[in-house]
Amino acid sequence: MNNNMHGIDHIGLTVPNLDEATQFFSEALDATVIYDTYKKTEPIKDAAFTKKRLGIPNDMAERAIRMIGLPNGPQIELFEFVGPNQAGPVAPSDYGWQHVAFKVDDIQEAVAKVEAAGGKRNADPTDLGGIEAGAGNQFCYCRTPWGSTIELIAYPTPQPYLAQAERRKWDV
Repeated sequence: MNNNMHGIDHIGLTVPNLDEATQFFSEALDATVIYDTYKKTEPIKDAAFTKKRLGIPNDMAERAIRMIGLPNGPQIELFEFVGPNQAGPVAPSDYGWQHVAFKVDDIQEAVAKVEAAGGKRNADPTDLGGIEAGAGNQFCYCRTPWGSTIELIAYPTPQPYLAQAERRKWDV
């Protein structure tokens, strides 16, 4: 049977300022701009078109869209909207996508880069336990400068789940 699924192509993320978000991801996670789908210099997209396509309130409109790439993918598609119904970032306990986790080699270095770029850690890196445990295997939840939750995760030691799993999380 032919599997048509390749994996995650990109993750869409709404941000308050496209340029500031690009700078954060560049400094914190070594992201690079791939292309601008819709530039701030272009007229704001018609709200009715955006509402139909994305299912957003009628009084909101797209201001800009940019695709950035992470080393080893996937891509992050940044959206900036304008309008009176802009809500703040969701908390991990709200319905919907909770966070995006970024696999890193050195969690201390990654946390330092996030903080240097304007993000904040929720707590110090924490050891992974149970089926994910291993020497140096840790995670750390952080907040972007605009309040979205990201997770940094490192597992330099093989995790116990590998002994029973039919599939690995990473092939590298």
